[in-house]
Amino acid sequence: VQEAELSMLRRIGAAEENILVAQGNLANTYQRLGRLDDALRLRQDAYFGTLRLDGEESRNTFLEANNYAADLRCLERFEEVKRLLRRLMPVARRVLGDNDRLTLKMSWNYATALYMDDGATVDDLREAVKTLEETERTARRV
Repeated sequence: VQEAELSMLRRIGAAEENILVAQGNLANTYQRLGRLDDALRLRQDAYFGTLRLDGEESRNTFLEANNYAADLRCLERFEEVKRLLRRLMPVARRVLGDNDRLTLKMSWNYATALYMDDGATVDDLREAVKTLEETERTARRV
């Protein structure tokens, strides 16, 4: 049904925002079904489309970036997760604040990618622990 909806939106020339939402919804479904490569393709399109439409400092862009990073993490593409979130987390902190739920989710996603990577160094593990401790402290406070 969601595939048909996305196809229809594309055919009728729907607003790009609506197409991006449908892509994100379909990516959620694919992810839940274990179709991770299909989910990642849609997530990537949704992230870059939202970035193009809303800019780098948009909450929607941060949300799509975090979803994209989560799918990359599920596929164990940890270097890509780290590269993406290292670039966006400082922007999210500045725009949304340290106490924002999405900022905290991005930090958790980043730390998880750090420690799950089989090639993680001792410094990576230290950074993961530090990030998780800071995230946990902030989450308890807010």
